[in-house]
Amino acid sequence: MTDSADVPADLIQVGYITGAYGLRGGIRVTPHSTDADALLSVKTWWLDKPTLRPVQVRMAKQHSGDITATLVDVTERDVAEALKGATVQVSRGDFPALPEDEYYWTDLIGLDAVNLQGEALGKVIDMMSNGPQSILRILPAVEPSADPDAPEAKAEERLVPFVDAFVKTVDLQQKRITLDWGLDY
Repeated sequence: MTDSADVPADLIQVGYITGAYGLRGGIRVTPHSTDADALLSVKTWWLDKPTLRPVQVRMAKQHSGDITATLVDVTERDVAEALKGATVQVSRGDFPALPEDEYYWTDLIGLDAVNLQGEALGKVIDMMSNGPQSILRILPAVEPSADPDAPEAKAEERLVPFVDAFVKTVDLQQKRITLDWGLDY
């Protein structure tokens, strides 16, 4: 069992174990992102089965859209199979550095979105992919209303492609993303 003081405060869930791979204790991991750099390069993963604990990665590689890996202390198929369903978490501080103007999804979630006119569009609540590009899911900020049926009380999320045509600036320090996007889009 791991002392909670030893658990990094910046753990990010990056995938989950879908089962054993091979006969010698390999595992198959389905990543949450199409870009699985963190899973491929970080040598300490945190698994939550049976309890949250660190594991050392001997080898990890891409295979048919998933990641196959061998862990230092897992050498038998039945032990690997018992890990099925475990989430795989990695310390955000261990993520590989990105080139300028590239961002991890986890860094964009929670940013306030404003348009070029300075109008608040809402908060980035999630990201998703439609294949060619990532999509920002923005939940509009709504003023509390006495009438729960008022249109502003039922504001729908905005889906904004994360492409240069719409994304003008990302300021992680100020926790703000500026978009070329109207309030009425």
